[in-house]
Amino acid sequence: MRIDCYLSPECASEEALRENINRALAIEKVEADVSLQRIDDNRAMALGVSGSPSVFVNGKELQPQGSVGFS
Repeated sequence: MRIDCYLSPECASEEALRENINRALAIEKVEADVSLQRIDDNRAMALGVSGSPSVFVNGKELQPQGSVGFS
């Protein structure tokens, strides 16, 4: 499994996000390659992320919201 997380430069939820992902993986007893990246709005729009943080599992965003970018 691959988990890609994208955060805006000012997003304050990185530590909590890491903890929640690690806890969920432990509960489910699965392994994953986890990547957390700080990106700007231009990159967010290019990737099609819909907020910060945005979490993708195997390339699919968990909570798509119909808009792209951090704004």
